[in-house]
Amino acid sequence: MKFFADTAEIDDIKELAATGLLDGVTTNPSLIAKSGRDFMEVTKEICGLTDGPVSAEVVALDHATMMKEAEVLRKIADNVCIKVPLTIDGLQTCKALSEDGTMVNVTLCFSANQALLAAKAGATFISPFVGRHDDNGSNGMDLIRDIRTIYDNYLFDTEILVASVRHSTHVLESALIGADVMTAPPAVIKGLFKHILTDKGIEGFMADWEKTGQSIV
Repeated sequence: MKFFADTAEIDDIKELAATGLLDGVTTNPSLIAKSGRDFMEVTKEICGLTDGPVSAEVVALDHATMMKEAEVLRKIADNVCIKVPLTIDGLQTCKALSEDGTMVNVTLCFSANQALLAAKAGATFISPFVGRHDDNGSNGMDLIRDIRTIYDNYLFDTEILVASVRHSTHVLESALIGADVMTAPPAVIKGLFKHILTDKGIEGFMADWEKTGQSIV
């Protein structure tokens, strides 16, 4: 499963990229606003930190303006992936862009039917929001299972990009189901390293090593 960082914070992206675990980055208007930086500037900088897809979202709601915005965004770098909302206009834009060879991430997916439509429109990625689904009283992982089944039934190439990931269990269950990608805040990705037995093991090894009085370098 690919790991994308859901952030516009440059320092966090650099740190994760250095681990070799980062396969791409997703952004949205809220994350860009939180960074406090110029949209075009920060997107270009992010594209230079990873060879993987960097989702840059249009803010228009009509097809014609989405296409104009996408034309500007895809000139930022070759690895820009245009992010569009799961609306009729968004899917029309998805179809036009994907037929032109542009990567498209269809976002704000909350049903398997919506995911089916996005795949038929040629989406590169579909972004079901599992955390927000959970918040609404549903099980976000059930949505991922349904999408996986539908995509496998018809051999769609669209990759399932699990979004709104809140904790490590979301990551684990997404991997078990067979999602292609998960995008999460840097804190969630870093949290995957943590286990109390790992910490205790390191503590024990270091204590024993100290007793030897030796040094490797």
